[in-house]
Amino acid sequence: MVVLPPPHARRRNLALLLHCAIETGHLVKTAGSAYSLDAPGGAAALPRILAIAMLALAASTARADSRRDVPYVATSPDAVQQMIALAQLRAGDVVYDLGCGDGRIVIAAVKVPGVRGVCVEIDPALVRLGREEAEKAGVASKITFVQGDIFEVPIEDATVVMLYLLREVNLRLRPRLWKELRPGTRVLSNTFDMGDWQPERQVAVPPGSTTIYRWTISGARR
Repeated sequence: MVVLPPPHARRRNLALLLHCAIETGHLVKTAGSAYSLDAPGGAAALPRILAIAMLALAASTARADSRRDVPYVATSPDAVQQMIALAQLRAGDVVYDLGCGDGRIVIAAVKVPGVRGVCVEIDPALVRLGREEAEKAGVASKITFVQGDIFEVPIEDATVVMLYLLREVNLRLRPRLWKELRPGTRVLSNTFDMGDWQPERQVAVPPGSTTIYRWTISGARR
């Protein structure tokens, strides 16, 4: 007998497997929601691609504790730079990354003069790693690291919120963003959208055409 995980876990794991293949450039988005295989060996390489993705999933799951909603997958350097550009950062901005992983997005953001950052991460090992990376980059004094739940840590002073979660987690988080963030706050998400909350901008990032989405909180959403 094969025991399958619950449906929400299967959707989450499938999304992560797909994303791992996209981030490594093995799957390339074509038209609409279609993807094509772009790897040496074509379709014959699919078992190897899935094996790599499953190893990434297993490693992420092993690191995750029972309260984590999203396994850790690092944002690619190109996606980090696109998120920074699309956020249109300026002096005085406070950039939050909810589920920051190793902190790379905020570390890049605070290199913009006058920008401060807050990294929120529930995994203590990743919080330690983020602090180490910030020290190496010489920007530790500009970043506050918070070990906590993205649904509980205060976010009211954010002017920019960065996300790299899953779609179902974005949808759970969306009411909180609308309620607690001030009008004018920019929200950016790597890969996953916000359902019927239409983005004002979206940009594809190669390889694999990962999409970065941007929204701005309006007074009507509060």
